[in-house]
Amino acid sequence: MGGMSAEREISLRSGDACAKALEEEGYRVTKIDAGRDVASRLVEVAPDVCFNALHGRFGEDGCVQGILETLQIPYTHSGVLASALAMHKERAKASLKAGGVPVAESLVLPRLEAAEGHPMKPPYVIKPVNEGSSVGVYIVREDQEHPPQELFSEEWGHGDEVMIERFIPGRELTCAVMGDEPLDVIEICPADKSVFYDYEAKYAAGGSDHVLPAKLLPNVYQLVRKLSVAAHRALGCRGVSRSDFRYDDSTGGSGGLICLEVNTQPGMTSTSLVPELAAYSGRSFGELVRWIVEDASCNR
Repeated sequence: MGGMSAEREISLRSGDACAKALEEEGYRVTKIDAGRDVASRLVEVAPDVCFNALHGRFGEDGCVQGILETLQIPYTHSGVLASALAMHKERAKASLKAGGVPVAESLVLPRLEAAEGHPMKPPYVIKPVNEGSSVGVYIVREDQEHPPQELFSEEWGHGDEVMIERFIPGRELTCAVMGDEPLDVIEICPADKSVFYDYEAKYAAGGSDHVLPAKLLPNVYQLVRKLSVAAHRALGCRGVSRSDFRYDDSTGGSGGLICLEVNTQPGMTSTSLVPELAAYSGRSFGELVRWIVEDASCNR
């Protein structure tokens, strides 16, 4: 838990929640704040299983998974390759597209080049290639004369390349997969309608309203579930994953459904989506974390 990414705070909250639930389920739990010494700490503790509650770089991109493989400690969630693929947005898109999952038009550019002038006709979205939780994401509206000037900042800490992605209007949907089983579909409605589902909307109490089950046509609802499983498999995910979609329902059918990304380490806080989806399917939080632990392995 914790770690060194921009999502450290959320990872600490996820880790605390999971540790508490696992202790209540009868497990003996040691919490490790994953720093540069994580390998030696793991050797010292010698756990039967590592519950990976890290988010973002280092913990979600294949790095810590490689350490755990080297130490041969069974661990939860996806393995090295799936984690690395899912974390790199453009590489993930190539795999999703090959797996029959619809994705938005995009290109990758050096950050400073993207800041000089519109690389795509607005509206479009600028995202770091290797971050999660909507960190460093900007929506460039039709009336904006130039890209966000934050891209020029010396304090920018999200890598030298960014992805420029066609803005997809419509509703925000998400669906989780446990093993090969799709759960239900949530529609996320940010409390502030002027913003997208950003970091604040995701993690602040009252930041968004969740509609579960999402009010969709039955064929669209089932397609979201089907595509979530397809995305999970296309990237080679294990354990629990969560796929996020945008749905432009002005098309009147399923053609406006676009997969934005796959999360291999979904949040596990009190406002997180996967625990809510699990509860709707009849699984308590304790049952959810127990399932995740029992699913742990190496060579994932």
